Amino acid sequence: MRKGTEATFPTRFRRDFLLNKYLYLMMVPVVAYYLIFHYAPMYGALIAFKEYTPNKGILGSEWVGLQHFQEFFGSYYFWRILKNTVIISLYSLCFEFPAPIILAIMINELANKKFQRFVQTVTYMPYFISLIVIAGMVKDFTNSGGLINNLLTHVGFNDTAMLQKPEMFRTIYILSEIWQKIGWESIIYLAALMSIDQEQYEASKIDGANRWKQIWHITLPGILPTIAIMFILRMGNLLNVGFEKIILLYNPSTYDTADVISSFVYRKGLLEFGWSYSSAVGLFNSVINLALLVTANKISKRVSENSLW
Repeated sequence: MRKGTEATFPTRFRRDFLLNKYLYLMMVPVVAYYLIFHYAPMYGALIAFKEYTPNKGILGSEWVGLQHFQEFFGSYYFWRILKNTVIISLYSLCFEFPAPIILAIMINELANKKFQRFVQTVTYMPYFISLIVIAGMVKDFTNSGGLINNLLTHVGFNDTAMLQKPEMFRTIYILSEIWQKIGWESIIYLAALMSIDQEQYEASKIDGANRWKQIWHITLPGILPTIAIMFILRMGNLLNVGFEKIILLYNPSTYDTADVISSFVYRKGLLEFGWSYSSAVGLFNSVINLALLVTANKISKRVSENSLW
């Protein structure tokens, strides 16, 4: 096509739509899902700046500006829940994030294919167990007289109700998260490992490289783009510690180390009917997550040339 006669965007779109109309049709449910359940509810964020009452509705409620944000920032709970959320998130980033990568590499190194499939199946299974059942198992195992306590008493530890001790809550939470999700989250890294050219391993063997050197110089660089993308996505949800398991496991005696932003929003919004206040807290959390996502994306783009955009 000659210069100056390039097709306009509507023309190009119409042409592409006619060529790929079935792909566009498949995309409709996904777009509808995000519009209905993710973008449309953003209108409700207005109640963070209002004194919301159901009988007046969102538009009819009194506008109070930043009052709820100021109340939250000045409250006793602000630093407690922010500290707990950051600490649990960093624990998750340091221990839970690398766990599926390590598992995927270990599974990939297994020579026995039957044992490899067995390990994959066993590690996947906890992910499909109901969260309520998982929380019940964790409580039973860590209670006084539970399985874990019985094992620890044999090596000299005292029998104690672990979930009643604030200093043990974070460790129990992170270990249970690893146990539940490690197998499922390793799938994407196993898929990335399958895309590595096997001739590189053959060439490294000829050069005298052992297993550890192959992992360090071939395997890890081969899945680095996947690790970078998953890290960026994890950073975008760094402060979104799931409140479901927290609520199922914590109790008033462990609030000092277990109460996080999401559980605080749940209590204030649903149990105490503080809709506007809890919305302000949730909006603050979302803004921080957005900032972390953009920052992590920029850093990854500069360091490893891998990014979401």
